[in-house]
Amino acid sequence: MAPMLLEIITAERQVYLDEVDVVVAPGIEGHLGILPHHAPLMTVLQPGELMVRKDGVESYLVVTGGFMEVLGNKVTILADAAENSGEIDEQRAQAAVERAQEQVRNRESDVQLEEALHSLRRAQVRVGVARRRRRTGAQERMEQPR
Repeated sequence: MAPMLLEIITAERQVYLDEVDVVVAPGIEGHLGILPHHAPLMTVLQPGELMVRKDGVESYLVVTGGFMEVLGNKVTILADAAENSGEIDEQRAQAAVERAQEQVRNRESDVQLEEALHSLRRAQVRVGVARRRRRTGAQERMEQPR
């Protein structure tokens, strides 16, 4: 099967640009699997794990929300923030989980609770991706932007 082009962009940088075989993204209503020549699609992404498969090797990134467009044989992700699993410091991510849990316990309003839960979800995803990398001993094959 011919690969498709995947581009992941944040406001700060181009995180990823390469041809891939499969993308699994955290859509607002569940995970979306995208294969080459997928039907056109535009969707909102929620904070979560993004899996990219190229040449049989799976790599993982964290996205903290954004949008995904599939058009032609190209997937474009405009992410609020995104990072490769190798960029995540697991200890810092775990500390962020603990801070967010404390904020949830000590919230003073529903608005603070919503913000704390959002922070907790982002931190938990980062920890999960970092732990998966450590468990599997995965070697990052993420290409640098061209």
